[in-house]
Amino acid sequence: MRKRSGKKWNTGLALLLCLAGLSGCQNASGLPETSETEQEERIQIGITFDSFIIERWQRDRDVFVSAAQELGAEVNVQNANGDMEEQIAQMDYFIQKEMDVIVVVMVASDEDESGLIEAVGRAQKAGIPVVAYDRLILNADVDLYISFDNVQVGRLMAEHMQEHLGEGGELLQVCGPMADYNVPQVMEGFEEVLEDSDLEIMETEYAEEWLAETGFTATGAYLKTHYEVDGVMCGNDSIAGHAVRALSERRMAGKVCVVGQDADLDACQRIVEGTQCMTVYKPVEKLARRAAELAVALAEGSRIATAGAAGSEPASSGNSGTDPQEIKVQGSIHDGTWQVPYECLEPVAVTRENMDEVITGKYHEESDIYLNVRN
Repeated sequence: MRKRSGKKWNTGLALLLCLAGLSGCQNASGLPETSETEQEERIQIGITFDSFIIERWQRDRDVFVSAAQELGAEVNVQNANGDMEEQIAQMDYFIQKEMDVIVVVMVASDEDESGLIEAVGRAQKAGIPVVAYDRLILNADVDLYISFDNVQVGRLMAEHMQEHLGEGGELLQVCGPMADYNVPQVMEGFEEVLEDSDLEIMETEYAEEWLAETGFTATGAYLKTHYEVDGVMCGNDSIAGHAVRALSERRMAGKVCVVGQDADLDACQRIVEGTQCMTVYKPVEKLARRAAELAVALAEGSRIATAGAAGSEPASSGNSGTDPQEIKVQGSIHDGTWQVPYECLEPVAVTRENMDEVITGKYHEESDIYLNVRN
């Protein structure tokens, strides 16, 4: 992996100028001046996002860019608009621009991922580490995967529904696309908790490419045949909002336990209004800031090692610096072929009871959260 020196000296030009006897090459002591030719090189980070349709990605972007700049790096942000081929082209653009690190929020679609895997390989072959942000790129052997504990997200959803509904009830699931590796993880945690209860998942639908309107169509279609539902587990808060809309049309909003994730502003509003039961807050500021720190460390030649694994092998693209600093992350995760370093952050369940403690004034403003209930 390449390591930027931080300074670049044009010594050849300086020497030629001095030999030519130009006056600017000497100071009062008679020694050559070099400060005029000193140039600072900033670390270059390329980050490609799936899209900015989901509210939280805009916040991830802003915090990541700000944190990276504070650490002396420049960030080139690209938006793939949900197009895998476009994201691959952006990866190749970053390679051509000789970025020091590439960060990828993988496009969640049913398109063939082999091209993206090959792009990761091309970047690493060029000495550029690749960080998978929030979504794991399967079978790619990335240098680092950083996300939240998605299995725990599912557990928190199920635990709340179990507490709210008691031991019995019929549930509808409207999940995100299975192409997003986080989705099966969330489902795993959700179903793990339900194994010991009488809550039953009656149907499961998937919002392809995270199309939020699936929450409305899936909930409406379910109620046409089943007439009643006790709870709706939604892949994110955008889907939950549309599920609540379908329930509202049948005067069932507030009577059905709806859960989601991301702590979007409108979800927090629904929670204090009583039409959504809970959301899972994933502190994206911490995630984005930590990702920026690790990306800069990789660019500076640090190696990633799992906690407690002293002397473990470096990340897949290798390191070529002298005695690079070792950065430890919590553990590793199997991407289908390889064990890759994994930095994992903990999510938090948010309800009306702990809204002010967790969210108000920290993630959303009080006046915005309570806009519709405090007139």
